Amino acid sequence: MKKTSKRRPGIVIMGQLIGLVKPLFPVMLLSIMLGVNGFLCAISLTILAAAKLLEGLSDSLLSGGVVLEGAVRLPIATGSFFAILFLVAVLRGVLHYGEQYCNHFIAFKLLAIVRHKVFANLRRLCPAKLEGKDRGDLISIITSDIELLEVFYAHTISPIAIAVIVSIFMTAFIGRQNALAGLLACIAYLTVGVAIPLAIGRAGGERGLAFRNGFGELNSYVLDSIRGVDETIQYDGGEMRRKDIEDRSVRLSKLQRGLAGLEATQTSLTNAAILIFSFGMLFFMMYEYKEGNVTFSNVLLATVSMMGSFGPVLALSNLANSLNQTLAAGERVLSILEEEPQVVELTDGVDVETFEGAGAYGVTFAYGGENILSDYTIEIPKGKVVGIYGASGSGKSTLLRLLMRFWDAGSGQIRLSGVDVREINTASLRDMESYVEQETYLFHDTIANNIAIGRLDATREEIVEAAKKASIHEFIMTLPDGYDTKVGELGDTLSGGERQRIGIARAFLHDAPLMLLDEPTSNLDSLNEGIILKSLVEAMTSGEKTVLLVSHRKSTLSIADRIYKMESGRLG
Repeated sequence: MKKTSKRRPGIVIMGQLIGLVKPLFPVMLLSIMLGVNGFLCAISLTILAAAKLLEGLSDSLLSGGVVLEGAVRLPIATGSFFAILFLVAVLRGVLHYGEQYCNHFIAFKLLAIVRHKVFANLRRLCPAKLEGKDRGDLISIITSDIELLEVFYAHTISPIAIAVIVSIFMTAFIGRQNALAGLLACIAYLTVGVAIPLAIGRAGGERGLAFRNGFGELNSYVLDSIRGVDETIQYDGGEMRRKDIEDRSVRLSKLQRGLAGLEATQTSLTNAAILIFSFGMLFFMMYEYKEGNVTFSNVLLATVSMMGSFGPVLALSNLANSLNQTLAAGERVLSILEEEPQVVELTDGVDVETFEGAGAYGVTFAYGGENILSDYTIEIPKGKVVGIYGASGSGKSTLLRLLMRFWDAGSGQIRLSGVDVREINTASLRDMESYVEQETYLFHDTIANNIAIGRLDATREEIVEAAKKASIHEFIMTLPDGYDTKVGELGDTLSGGERQRIGIARAFLHDAPLMLLDEPTSNLDSLNEGIILKSLVEAMTSGEKTVLLVSHRKSTLSIADRIYKMESGRLG
């Protein structure tokens, strides 16, 4: 999977992220409705107060014999008027709360949906497209990057719609006072809510993506340093690692300062624009009043409406800089969701009911531009142990992965029971094969649950039987909680040999007819190796298992019916 270095246009990212809102569209509409009415309540407070002030001024002038032309008169008693203001203020608070509640409900629901989609796609991409992927960067995407999308879903989608609707309403209202004043208001809203944010967004888009990528790389480096802390201490590499982390942090800080500078610029431009347009409205309406085109009431209402209606577009403007990082996070998340697997799992192919042997026939496979297997052919007869040995990098492990269909062969065929594995349903193929790699991954869970990965519905008795075959049962029983003992993260509380035996126990528990074993005893002493080989021989004797065994140990290959040497992707 390639790291995203160039961000697609922000409007495209926003459109694709908004597309995920479809299941919650009714809630989004409710949020927008509540938000629009909430802002109109807030704006109306200022307009009502101005109208009441105008009414009082008109009455005062009238008592002196002066008539204020166009004065607004509210048919409401003073006491009732203040009660109405109070109710409108309370309603504004209730509506704002409802809007925020709906927005955050949508945000957290969608974050769960996005996480589910990301994990589902990562499963589709495994293992070929995730080979060599920085784990820390991946963790950064599925944690902090997805979390950043909360800003978009809770504070961006509905505010945009609210700002558009409220701005249209206020443009029409101010336009009723004076048509040119309405045009000026429209220009003001577009400047504050669209022009300035877009300008800042363009300036900070690539910086935001660079910051998110850099943050992911730092996570990867720190995670790598923690995992290799023993080697770092052993070879006195702590100072070098510390300096590297410090240098990476400094580079991130520079990017962050640049983003903060853009935020400050955006805030200054926005505040300046609000002041200019507010006073511009006042001066323009005063000019129109002087020319006799509007009344004093029009002047006051247009000016007050202009000054009090920037709230929705100001909310958009304030999002400009934070949106840079949010959209950068969205780009990284969308890139994973859009990534296509190198090998697509089959669900509409053939189910293999019985195992009748396997093999590779004229297989050629290249990885990263380098040929690993060249016109490779091997037969794996049913009920036999086929051994393969050879130098590191000769293609032994690659063959096992092709049999598992982790990758597809470039040319030739991999067959199981005479059927090309590219035509076999993936679930059926997995049922037919057990695969033990050189390194066994252990989850931070109990030993029993770690073995049960081989078959999730296995009983405790079946788990114990598999452990006995893998020569790990006696060790487990010496632990304080036996099979319920929790292993540490990555299994670091166990030795390499103990982890390897748990991996072999999983394979025995899976009980597939074809066992693919990649250096299964490399971390074991001769005694435990002998016990495991004995279990394999017993399974072979009963005709239950066929084994493809890769090893550099002659003692391990001693149980093989056939032994092949692999050299540069060919049999020797």
